[in-house]
Amino acid sequence: MRSASNQRETKETKIALECRLDDPATIEIETGVGFFDHMLEAFARHGRIGLTVKVEGDLHIDSHHTVEDTGIVLGKAVREALGDKEGIVRYGTSYVPMDESLGFVSLDISGRPYLHFEGDFATQALGNFDTELVKEFFRAFAFHSGISLHARILYGENTHHKIEALFKALGRALAEAIRIDPNIKGVISTKGLIE
Repeated sequence: MRSASNQRETKETKIALECRLDDPATIEIETGVGFFDHMLEAFARHGRIGLTVKVEGDLHIDSHHTVEDTGIVLGKAVREALGDKEGIVRYGTSYVPMDESLGFVSLDISGRPYLHFEGDFATQALGNFDTELVKEFFRAFAFHSGISLHARILYGENTHHKIEALFKALGRALAEAIRIDPNIKGVISTKGLIE
């Protein structure tokens, strides 16, 4: 069972998170940011991973620290749960339609973190979630998981739909990349390892 638990406490946030890559049975999300909870649940369900997240953040300021720090802790947990990465497919790509919107994510579990992000949001906030934080979450997740991540909204109008398409695409692309292929011996890398 590939899983990891991580905790992080700063003056801005207190986070407890457990990620279970092979056991999608339980998904429990509580960040204090309703729309973000919805997106993390969409990510986990479509990624077919178990995820438990409890966050206490400085929401009296705004949702920035809560969202970014959750990305940091989730990225670290995924990286730890993957261990030596032996047998994983490594690459994943997903296009996800959400009504009029189409989201795209392609990723490489390479050990070399990178983010290329393309997406504009006409609506500045959804509830107490600032939409500019989508990119902050993706960046934090990519850099702390060691994943090279490309995310793009190809088109769309509704901000909720565009963001949800991206989170679902992230989950589906990750599910593809972390899949164990019994035909893969060691890791898919000319180096012989993925750091």
